[in-house]
Amino acid sequence: MTLDASAIVVEPDRSRKAARMQYLAQQFRVEVLDILHEKGTGHWGGAASAAELLASLYFDILRIRPDQPDWPDRDRLVVSKGHASCMLYTMLAHRGFFPVEELSTFRDLDSRLQGHPCMNKTPGVEMSTGALGHGMSVTLGMALAARLQGRDYWSYVLVGDGDLNEGQTWEGIMAAAKFKPERLVVLVDYNKVQLDGPSDEIMPMDPLADKFRAFNWNVAPRSYDGHSVADILESFDWVRGQDEWPVVVIYRTHKGRGVSFMEDNHLWHGAPIDDDTHAKARTELLSTLRELEKAL
Repeated sequence: MTLDASAIVVEPDRSRKAARMQYLAQQFRVEVLDILHEKGTGHWGGAASAAELLASLYFDILRIRPDQPDWPDRDRLVVSKGHASCMLYTMLAHRGFFPVEELSTFRDLDSRLQGHPCMNKTPGVEMSTGALGHGMSVTLGMALAARLQGRDYWSYVLVGDGDLNEGQTWEGIMAAAKFKPERLVVLVDYNKVQLDGPSDEIMPMDPLADKFRAFNWNVAPRSYDGHSVADILESFDWVRGQDEWPVVVIYRTHKGRGVSFMEDNHLWHGAPIDDDTHAKARTELLSTLRELEKAL
């Protein structure tokens, strides 16, 4: 079963929409796994951990016009963890920014779908990312631009554990607390695993919420399940009700989500996916997809 992504955007029933986006996120995991296997390159772990978050944003939260990518009043989303590019491209394609068939050119020579997103080549990409750390600062600039221009768009930045290791990220966090731009929201894909191993071994960040509070941010009252669309939508209910800026929401996620032997394993941050691994992983993903189909 393949869902019509465009129909999900206009689905009026919230619970039905959440179930369909949950299914869509898993469907996209299968597509991304297939692409990375075919190309023999790319990053599975961080792409898989962000599937539900990105699906919720692109198919419900963001005010965007795929046929007019440069619409001045569009909401901005910077995917600072640029290595999740294949999942980002899959969202953009199914949302209508470019043909779905173009996904097969991922990382090909002269393709618009480069290993890390490029704002000058790919429709819907707000900022070139990949070198971790600068997404926070850029998104702060977007939020300040909205204030100066008198626009009411929202500025979101999706960060991962690696971003939170970077000094520039925390400089941006400090600056945002000083200028307090309206509608600036940090979304933390907190899977606690990085390229070289568990984050607690590389650069412990807990208690992360307290760190943001110490920097004078408005922190969500709890961490949310980043693999539950219903929980993610609830988090945005909270975000939309705020009037103290900036805002941060922490989502509990798992690197490599959906494949038992890949989850929470740093070795699958960006390792090539061979035929045997692909077959085993795809079987698990499809099994979950069939279970989710029952809820539609």
